[in-house]
Order: sequence, then structure tokens, then C-alpha cells
Amino acid sequence: MNPALDHIAISGIRRFNDAVAGIPDMVRLTLGEPDFNTPEHIKQAAIKAIDDDQSHYTANAGDPRLRAAVSKTWHDKYGVDYRSDDEILVTVGATEAIAIALQGLFAPGDAVLVPAPVYPGYIPLLTLNHIKPIIIDTRANDFSLTSEMIDQTIAAHPDDHIAGIILNYPNNPTGITYNAEQLKALAATCVAHDLMILADEIYAELTYGAPHVSIAKFAWDNTVIISGLSKSHAMTGWRIGFLLAPAAITQALKKIHQYTVTAATTVAQIAGIEALEHGQNDGADMRVIYQQRRDYLLKALQNIGFSAIDPQGAFYLFAKLPERFAADSEKFCTDLAKADRLAIIPGTAFGDVGQGYVRLSYAASEENLHQAVARLTHFVETH
Repeated sequence: MNPALDHIAISGIRRFNDAVAGIPDMVRLTLGEPDFNTPEHIKQAAIKAIDDDQSHYTANAGDPRLRAAVSKTWHDKYGVDYRSDDEILVTVGATEAIAIALQGLFAPGDAVLVPAPVYPGYIPLLTLNHIKPIIIDTRANDFSLTSEMIDQTIAAHPDDHIAGIILNYPNNPTGITYNAEQLKALAATCVAHDLMILADEIYAELTYGAPHVSIAKFAWDNTVIISGLSKSHAMTGWRIGFLLAPAAITQALKKIHQYTVTAATTVAQIAGIEALEHGQNDGADMRVIYQQRRDYLLKALQNIGFSAIDPQGAFYLFAKLPERFAADSEKFCTDLAKADRLAIIPGTAFGDVGQGYVRLSYAASEENLHQAVARLTHFVETH
């Protein structure tokens, strides 16, 4: 077996979710999965594709119509231009895009900056590829990364060959995102240090207030964008992701993609074409509901002694526990699940800097959120 496997574990999110799965009458605010169903017009496009015997391989890089739709979407919505023929890959979810990007962009022995709290999918992939993660603790700045943090971290690691940075925004688990001015400054710093930027922008359609800005606008040559349809169109199970980058990078990464999966599923790609060509605003109604849920949950948590940064995107609250519980996030979540049948994720699933925090997903029904607040309130008042 690859000895690197000894140094990684199953995601803390999945591990905790599975651990409480057998408890009856459990309310779960655990997984980052929309509780909405895929829009009907997208489902019908896939059904028609099956009826029309669309069961053959597409091009390795993806159906040309889907890549063209991705190109148009990124131009129209985010003001960045990628050619559909050689600068876009259709992947098996954003997860595959992340995996092939980390494997192809960096060499064993390189180091990559990882702002934390961090989505737990990145560091195991870095470890498997013998790439060193260097954590940047963002707690002191309300979870927002700054150019100064990058400069200070690089200066503190003079013996490491730091080749890149992972920037996930809107962020999982904190919901933090960045405006154009902040991104321009971050981009300039990354370019000055010759860093490749892995920009995981999967939650781009779920921002509250200002629209999403891609860092590729300010550092196109240094950026690889990761995205997909899971969050924007409630299509998690369809597994359609996108990787957008300069042609030299995309064509190199296509080799890994080809030998890993050949191509994404044909029927799912046809559904993706429908989503982008005729469902550009499918996420808008979901976003309104998510924002209402966010506002309700944020206020309810504050009323029982939690504190949280008001998230500007995604569908999570990363809440600081009341002081008497803050020493052990995992114990708090385990006791809560057993005593009051509410499952939320310990902050430590997102790195050591998450100790004292918990993540709650508000990609859940209004009924479940009200039940969750009642159960959490009862637990806090009785423990």
C-alpha cells in the first residue's frame, strides 16, 4: 500500500455524519448538499438523452456544447474569458478537478499555502501527492485572508519551495468571500511570489449582496478555477465539475483526467448543457431562501450564546461555541447528538484552528432548522 495512506483519514464531516446516522429521529445540519431537487427542465433533458440513446463517450475534455456553455457563462456572469476548445475541462464533480489540479500543478516536495479553517478535501490530496500544506490561520481577521498573511507565512518558511495557494471562496465552512478590491490585492501578492492559485469557486452562485468576483480577473495566468453545478443547480449527485485555466495548464491536466476517468458521464453532461443554456438563474430562487434561513439561524444562535461572522456566501454558519463548551468541539457535537438528536459538524473537521467552533449547514428545510434551534437551545440550557 502507498505509505501516504497512513497519513490521511476519512473526512471529518463524513466520519461524524456516519457516526450519528444510527440515532433515530436525528435532525442533521451536516452535509453541504442542497435540500432542493434538481430543476425539472434539467431532469427532462437527461431523460430525453437516455431515450435518444445518448450513451456513448464524449470527448475527454467534455461535450463541446457544454464547454461552450461554460465559456459563455463565465464571460457573461464573471467577466473572465476561457476558450471552450482548449481552456476548459468537464470533470467528475469539482472534487476531480481539485484532485487533478493538485496532482498536475505541483511536484513532490513543493509546498502549498492553505488558509484555515479549511474544507477537508484539500490536505489529504496534498499528502497523497507528497506536497506539503502550510496552514495560514485566519481567525485573527475574522477568517479573511490578507496579503500580509501570505507575506508573513512565506517569510516564516524560507526553506520551503512554496509553489501555490488554495483559495476557496465563498468559503466552506465560514461563508466568507472577497470583494474586487480584496481580490486584486491578493492576486498581486500571489503573482509577486509566483504562486499558482487554485481558486475553488464552487459556491460562486450563492453570494448574498454583492455578486461573485473571480480572482482570475486579476491573475488570469496564475489561476486555475474550480467550479461545477452541484451547488448552483442542486446537482450534487450528477457529478459535473469544471476546471478553467490557461491552455497550457488545461491541456496538461487533461492527460491526468483522461487516464483517471476518460470523461464525465454523457447523460449528466447533457443535463449540464440544459442547466447552463436555459437555467442560468436557477440558483436565484434558492439563494433567496438560503439567505432567509441564514438570517433566522444566525439570530437564533446569537440568542443562545453562540457568535458567528455573518456569512456572505455558501450555506454554512461557522459558529463559536459558548465559552463553557469551547474546549472540545467534538465532545460538544457528540453529546448534542446523543442527548438532543441534532447533528452538526465539529469545527475540528476543518483543521486544528476550528477547535471551539461548529459548522451548521442551512441547506435544510425550515422545519428542520426550527427543530434544530429548539434542540440546540434545550441542550445548551440543560448542560
